[in-house]
Amino acid sequence: MWNQLIQYFQTLEQRPLERMAFLVGGLLVFWIIEGAIPLIQPAYKKNKLRHAVVNFSFTVMHLVIHTFLAILIVLLSDWCKMAGFGLVYWTNAGILATVLISFLLLDFIGSWLAHFTEHKLSFLWRFHVVHHADNNVDVTTGLRHHPIESVLRGLFFFIAIFISGAPMYAVMIFQTITVLFTAFTHANIRLPKQVDYLLSFVFISPNMHKVHHHWQQPYTDSNYGAVLSVWDRLFGTYRQLEPSKIRYGLDRYYPNEQDENFMLLLKKPFGKME
Repeated sequence: MWNQLIQYFQTLEQRPLERMAFLVGGLLVFWIIEGAIPLIQPAYKKNKLRHAVVNFSFTVMHLVIHTFLAILIVLLSDWCKMAGFGLVYWTNAGILATVLISFLLLDFIGSWLAHFTEHKLSFLWRFHVVHHADNNVDVTTGLRHHPIESVLRGLFFFIAIFISGAPMYAVMIFQTITVLFTAFTHANIRLPKQVDYLLSFVFISPNMHKVHHHWQQPYTDSNYGAVLSVWDRLFGTYRQLEPSKIRYGLDRYYPNEQDENFMLLLKKPFGKME
């Protein structure tokens, strides 16, 4: 079974339709669930579909960029394998250990550290703020990223592969899980409070990530994780806030009434940021 699983993920990068199925499937599932058990009653400018179209416009751009980044990811992962470079090769890790080591480093460097850095460096923040400017966080917000941010995050991902030596099957396992978690943690869903809280001890839960989208610091600068919550707990960036107190948006940078203005969101990072 393990060999079949590894073989499946080893070649998944070569099957874009199947990869897209994970993305679209996750979005559709949580789109339906958030309509049934919303955490916060949304106040869309027009309607949910219009809001989704704006966010999907960024998603399309992200996917085009990732298509080119994927070529470099494959080349780097294959080089690590041929050169025996990276932690998984230096430790002679078996399959399970390889997946674990790769997952931890990809999640820490490629997700948590990249995200943390975007909040700390003003040049990176001006692009990342497009993600935070959404006044109605839902499942579609998860892939609302400025194209420049997609490139910058790709650089951190390359570093994570370089250090870990992650083979392609480990990279694809991580990316598949991350896609599903991105939909899950951004979805406007109300889990039982205790379930969400217990989940947050290991993974990023919906409530935990919604705190990150709160408009005020220090909450905005907290809960940076993508899949695992251990990094935020370890580095002291974990915060809690009652969902009823959460308010989305960043009107310091964009007027709240313009949070669905696609062209403004696309161009603003290149101009003056208040």
